[in-house]
Amino acid sequence: MNNTYQNILDKTNFEAPKDWLQIKTIDMHTGGEPLRVIIGGFPELKGNSVLEYRRYCKDNFDYLRTSLMFEPRGHADMYGCLLLPPNDDEGDFGILFLHNEGYSTMCGHAIIAISTLAVEMKWIDVKEGDNIIKIDAPCGRITAFAHVKNGKVTSVRFHCVPSFVVGLDRTVNVEGLGKVTYDLAYGGAFYAYIDMAKNNFGFNLKPESYRTLIAKGMKIKHAVMKADKEILHPFEDDLSFLYGTIFIDNNKQVSGNDSRNVCVFAEGEVDRCPTGSGVSGRMAIHKSRNEIGFDETMTIESITNSVFKGSVVSEEDFGPFKAVIPQVEGTAYITGIQTFVIDPNDPMKDGFILR
Repeated sequence: MNNTYQNILDKTNFEAPKDWLQIKTIDMHTGGEPLRVIIGGFPELKGNSVLEYRRYCKDNFDYLRTSLMFEPRGHADMYGCLLLPPNDDEGDFGILFLHNEGYSTMCGHAIIAISTLAVEMKWIDVKEGDNIIKIDAPCGRITAFAHVKNGKVTSVRFHCVPSFVVGLDRTVNVEGLGKVTYDLAYGGAFYAYIDMAKNNFGFNLKPESYRTLIAKGMKIKHAVMKADKEILHPFEDDLSFLYGTIFIDNNKQVSGNDSRNVCVFAEGEVDRCPTGSGVSGRMAIHKSRNEIGFDETMTIESITNSVFKGSVVSEEDFGPFKAVIPQVEGTAYITGIQTFVIDPNDPMKDGFILR
């Protein structure tokens, strides 16, 4: 055996220079949607709440978001999170969501994944059955229930923040599509919901329509943002923006699930899972139309055929809205453990995106 190959076998640890930033992560997926969990090396954020941490990160460390989400360490559809102190002693921890455009206010797939990781890493005292985890997201407190059987997480369900309908069957003119009918609802983030049965688009919600869904979803998003003046959270200005477009097909698929969701969010990301905050908003829509009761569950699949279960736990007044507390259930898995290094002399250290 030659010396070079023996060195390859023996010398497998890379020691980064002291002036290189090192960020440790655990990668996961929920229904195919990635989550890069930052567990070490990120600079300390200043603030007294998750919303304040969000503003501070955006103002001071946005280059680290792009470094970890964009190429060459990530890709246009990468998603991540940063764990933070909770807003008060009643919470377990806070969470900040990262993606290709910035910082979302709610992310159901991240809640399912991070709750799974909290059990796997023994961050909580794990017991058989339901393990309750209180997570402070930018939109408010999320209560997750990680179900453990024989020491392993079998599923996670969470109760989202109050979710409500702003308007049903609204219309907007979209270039290349004409008049588009949509529902506007909030499930921790605002979405324009597009029922395929009410719109004659000429494309479907299958993987072969991936690029078309991005293009049309972004056109609809920008048209609704421009035309609809009611994308307003009743209490927080930081939550008052349209996050994405969700295409819905309520014809039962071959799988027998009740519906299919394809969400195009942020700067043209396509959610691989059914979108937890999107399902939350859908529960508010279905309840307002008397299409779901408290004892009923909907199964909603994604573009990858992964499935979330959605239901309605309760109703409550939320500012001027009659809101629901939705429950969303899914599963998540660990895919990798990384230490990313950032060479200060690398001209592409802050990342880039080619789609």
